[in-house]
Amino acid sequence: MVSQRRLTAVLAADMVGYSRQMGADEAGTVAALKSLRSDLIDQKIADHEGRIVKVIGDGMLVEFSSVVNAVACGVEIQRAVRERNSGKPSNRCIKFRIGINLGDVIVEGDDIFGDGVNVAARLERLAQPGGIAISGSVRDHVGNRLDLQFEDRGEQKLKNIEKAIRVYDVLLETPSVEKFSVVKKDRPSIAVLPFNNISGDPEQEYFSDGITEDIITDLSKISGLFVVARNTVFTYKGKAVKVEQIADDLGVNYILEGSVRKAGARVRVTGELISADDGDHVWAERFDRDLTDIFAIQDEITHAIVEQLKVKLLPQEKKSITQAPTDNIEAYTYYLRGRDFLHRRSKHYSRIARQMFAKAVTLDPNYARAYAGMADCDSFLYLNYRVDVPLDRLLATTEKALSLDDTLAEAHASRGLALSAAQRYDEAKIEFERAIALDPNLFEAHYFYARASFAEGKIELATHLFERASQIRPDDYQSVVLRIHCSLLSIPWPDQR
Repeated sequence: MVSQRRLTAVLAADMVGYSRQMGADEAGTVAALKSLRSDLIDQKIADHEGRIVKVIGDGMLVEFSSVVNAVACGVEIQRAVRERNSGKPSNRCIKFRIGINLGDVIVEGDDIFGDGVNVAARLERLAQPGGIAISGSVRDHVGNRLDLQFEDRGEQKLKNIEKAIRVYDVLLETPSVEKFSVVKKDRPSIAVLPFNNISGDPEQEYFSDGITEDIITDLSKISGLFVVARNTVFTYKGKAVKVEQIADDLGVNYILEGSVRKAGARVRVTGELISADDGDHVWAERFDRDLTDIFAIQDEITHAIVEQLKVKLLPQEKKSITQAPTDNIEAYTYYLRGRDFLHRRSKHYSRIARQMFAKAVTLDPNYARAYAGMADCDSFLYLNYRVDVPLDRLLATTEKALSLDDTLAEAHASRGLALSAAQRYDEAKIEFERAIALDPNLFEAHYFYARASFAEGKIELATHLFERASQIRPDDYQSVVLRIHCSLLSIPWPDQR
């Protein structure tokens, strides 16, 4: 039998307390469960265009081509079962746990296997009795398309699953304002303002901005923190706004501000963590180091914030934030220059950015992020400006980035963009999904995926992804909306003219 692969939404359900109820009344339990399936569950699955893959005792595995349908089906089942249990003694109630995942599966005949299925099964075990647990990829795809609330449980290490998975509970009842307040307090929020360049040289601005962005990136990897996105905080760059006002505007508990002075082979970095409640300085430090210690400084700042805010780091988070992207400081400075030019969004600067990333790769041939940057530049030039970039070269660059670090979300996003440039949309979709699974807050993954989906004619998915991108970078919202309308009307975006 030939095996195939596909991306699908998998729902795993299991009855709570099945063995106990079977021990108390075997015949009655079997009859009640059979009746519940035939009267309610099977019909709900059919209504939402799901396919029952298998039924094993008290559990079942179902697949859906639509993530939204999978979640809507799970919600309707749980609410209907709850209503059916109304008035029954607790020892006679049938309850289910449900887990839903979006992932790549192996198809053999009518059966499905693989991590996509295994994660759904592990999520089911994390769900509350009568509740639903979903993966981060499911949460991102659902967006605001269902009238539901979700509670972030952070990244969870699931049994026999190599990578940690971000888990959300579906709140079947609208939570009170008080509950949301508690949730927010349990997860500190922080905005990292652009560090001031005090080098006395405006040309060093890229360096202080780069340090800021890397600190934001590191903090964003910590599931116990909510971190405001880079583009949002950079709207305050150079503006005389009080810290208290910024905290109020962004709705965060803490503000991190600082400065960078780079002179020759030395660097001085200062950082101050300020409480939004009373304006007090929670932590402050000054680092006078050799430039080669810049990654150690970033690491110390991140760990100081984690310690002050009493945030617990998961094992994979500890590893992620302490892993230096390169050991060549000159390569790093070229990478920061490339990123600075790339943010300027033009044909001219995209070419300069590629030169900077290429120089970084020359200095450090194992610099995965620099390869991803080169690929993004090539993709932008090819897709936005119709520059004749060899697709073989573009695809090879993304392959190199992933061969060096296959846990790098931005490299998977870059690979997806390159594959979509080559119109290999099915393969691109897998890469975008992987990027979003690794970093649910990666703007580029959602934005690139949206553009590819639109090009493929999947307007509904593209719209959802554009909306999610605008949620990650609210200040880019008008740009995103305009791009959608320009695309719909076949009007070139201004920077393509």
